[in-house]
Amino acid sequence: MYFGGDHIVWRGFTRSRAARHRNSRRFRRTGTLMVMQEDIEKVLISAEQVHTRIKAMALEITRDFSDIESGITIVPIMTGAMIFTADLIREMPIRMKINLMTVSSYPGASLRTQGVTVLAKQLGDVHGRHVLLIDDILDSGGTLRAVIPLLKELGADSVRSCVLLRKDRQTVKGVQADYVGFDIPDEFVVGYGLDYDSVYRNLRDICTLKPSVYSTNTPNTP
Repeated sequence: MYFGGDHIVWRGFTRSRAARHRNSRRFRRTGTLMVMQEDIEKVLISAEQVHTRIKAMALEITRDFSDIESGITIVPIMTGAMIFTADLIREMPIRMKINLMTVSSYPGASLRTQGVTVLAKQLGDVHGRHVLLIDDILDSGGTLRAVIPLLKELGADSVRSCVLLRKDRQTVKGVQADYVGFDIPDEFVVGYGLDYDSVYRNLRDICTLKPSVYSTNTPNTP
């Protein structure tokens, strides 16, 4: 790879191959960003709306935690919450530690609780800490139901939860998040960290996908 003016040129990536790549079914070029535009049915929440809402959420969270001199511990649920967390915490001028947690059905070093497997190997020590749990979406409610009691069992002084999206579903009626970015219809969404088949996390907007995307058996890999 080498740089030529405003362009990045890959060795062996000829002009004709580049043209075919630009015109491929799944990608189109927008400036220097390749987006999976062909698969998007509609934009539910724009990137601008997300960033505006995040600033407001960060202000509220900062105000609520500002009197904790020792700072707080941020616990993002990986991998979906990584982009949301990164943008949120950069708007929060308070002392913080960041401990990661993965909730999954995969085997490994885990703690099983209420039917959910929590991979807590990376979590670290939350004893005596005020924890802000961050997730991308409140969907079934199972993650918060499992993780909040677990963090308390591990000795957290307090646990508050923050989600970017909350679906309008009966299953989440009994689950309360302390901070909510947007309430959305009960639709499958991707973008801004949320994926389908491990793809689309890098979309700037929060979108729904065309039904044809779900009907194919071909893995949507980059």
